[in-house]
Amino acid sequence: MQSPITLEALHILDAIDRRGSFAAAANELNRAPSSLSYQIQKLEQDLDIMIFDRSGHKANFTDAGKLILERGRAILSATEKLVHDATVLANGWELDITLAVDGLIPISSFFPLVDALGNVSKTRVRLQEEILAGCWESLANDRADLLVCPRIDTLPQDVKSEKLGTLTTVWVAATDHYVHKRAGEFDEQARQKYRVIAIADTARDQPAMSVNILEKQPRLTVTNLNVKCQALVDGLGIGTLPSVVAQPLIDAGKLKIIDGSEPRELDIIMAWRRNKIGEAKSWCIQYLKKHWQLR
Repeated sequence: MQSPITLEALHILDAIDRRGSFAAAANELNRAPSSLSYQIQKLEQDLDIMIFDRSGHKANFTDAGKLILERGRAILSATEKLVHDATVLANGWELDITLAVDGLIPISSFFPLVDALGNVSKTRVRLQEEILAGCWESLANDRADLLVCPRIDTLPQDVKSEKLGTLTTVWVAATDHYVHKRAGEFDEQARQKYRVIAIADTARDQPAMSVNILEKQPRLTVTNLNVKCQALVDGLGIGTLPSVVAQPLIDAGKLKIIDGSEPRELDIIMAWRRNKIGEAKSWCIQYLKKHWQLR
């Protein structure tokens, strides 16, 4: 059954409420006041309810009228969003794009991309932190459109990648941690004596991965890089951090590089599935090629 409430009628009710009178609403809508009155009276007749109380000098919304007005505004808002999203999609730009970022990489490195994309598109951006196997699972399961993470030995067959740069990681601990009293080579045998601070793999279905963690080593697993930094500063263990993250904490006297440890260079790549490309993803790929840097 077709509803007698049309979008046009909802626009009229909204204008009457905002403008305060039929005449002012008619002026905004470029309509004759009599045509608005006729349409509202017909709506009342079709619904068999009174939308306006006309007993006073000024017509006021009844309780039923207020309900139609409030719910109608929600419908108008949803309709506007539908039209906007359809227009964006028709022009070739995705409505949403999710960029998955390995937890080693500061998420703030991608803020300039978000700002620049907003100047050319209405595409909504989601920056999503993933860890280890969770990175590649997010791409495979369409939780992410574009992935930025350390390179792996073998890429999935349907994935294309581009190198963005390198990231240096260093072994650190709190300045007063007892690891700094040790002597000798900082090899695996030496490392396994100390609790390591790790970030949990975000994979949901694939087997979890671990890096720089020995099987019998005590460990504390946390949820993200910020918590890992705090745990290291508080002296709860040892761990690796990107040098860009570690250096300010080292300069502040909160962390110290472990003597005998070696920095590690990681290639950072962006990766995407070949068969799924849109204007926003293509734009992001080109932007990152030209402008990406750790920050």
